[in-house]
Amino acid sequence: MKPKVMVGMSGGIDSSMVAILLQQAGYEVEGVYMKLHDKAGYHEANFAKVQNVAEHLGIKAHFVDLSEDFRAEVYDYFVSAYKDGLTPNPCVACNRTIKFGKMIEFAQSQGAQFVATGHYVRCDERAIYEGVDKTKDQSYFLAQIDKSVLPKLLFPLGDWLKEDVKLHAKKYDFLSSISSSKESLEICFVEDTYIDVLKEHMKIDSDGEVLNTKGEVVGTHKGYMHYTVGKRRGFFVNGAHDPHFVLELKPETNQIIVGKKEELEVSSVELKELSLFDSVGDTIECQVKVRYRTQAVPATVKINGNEAQIILHESVFGVAKGQVAALYDGEKLLGGGVIV
Repeated sequence: MKPKVMVGMSGGIDSSMVAILLQQAGYEVEGVYMKLHDKAGYHEANFAKVQNVAEHLGIKAHFVDLSEDFRAEVYDYFVSAYKDGLTPNPCVACNRTIKFGKMIEFAQSQGAQFVATGHYVRCDERAIYEGVDKTKDQSYFLAQIDKSVLPKLLFPLGDWLKEDVKLHAKKYDFLSSISSSKESLEICFVEDTYIDVLKEHMKIDSDGEVLNTKGEVVGTHKGYMHYTVGKRRGFFVNGAHDPHFVLELKPETNQIIVGKKEELEVSSVELKELSLFDSVGDTIECQVKVRYRTQAVPATVKINGNEAQIILHESVFGVAKGQVAALYDGEKLLGGGVIV
């Protein structure tokens, strides 16, 4: 009997290719499209693409409405985090609770032994590794998924380069309508900027004070939720000749603290909600990414339960509370935690 795999299909080229590759590899394939939010027309268009691919492959295509779970676990967290002056990472939360949580539950309810997605990562049932295509590697976003699901995961694109996936897709005429479509957004429910989402739920425009690191008032801003750590525009600093950057947000007083670039430099980071795939000692030497699209830097990590202190061997800039720090041993993802 063929092993059964449930492929998370978005209507895009990557997940469509995953379904094709797994079918060719001898799996019994079914697809599932997950409705995660209520953007008008979005799901109808994407599910039609999924159905088209499924029809050509002769596989089932399921439509599962997870919008209530998504709102509770991801969307509301996203909004409340910004309200609290944090910089959240909704994709990490979504992968942990929805894609590799609820989707796995659905797959098991349909008798599937495996779940597959179009992530550019590799997995050997015990650990996750960076994808071969370093420009597309998405291992960072999986830093907090539950280790118990690893034996159930398949990532066929982990060994592929994106350009080769696109080239291979051209062999299939039924993919022509999606092979030229634009890449999906990292945050699926954000059209343009996160501000557009926040203003649907709260007042974001409220003039406030800009402080320097001594606590002195040096300017004005238009509301703390407009800013994240590292931002250098959109506020006024009296008599400033050099660029100033946001160093910290103070939501309780609607103030932001700014300073020069060198004041953004950080050499240690504290983590909470630490999740690791393997048991490790109290202290480990590894590499750390403090946000997606940054270079991993060597560090010493001192672990205390689900908390950790990271001593960076090379300073980094613009560390934001609420973001995820991902820990690596070379290409192997060790896990990650939330920056506090």
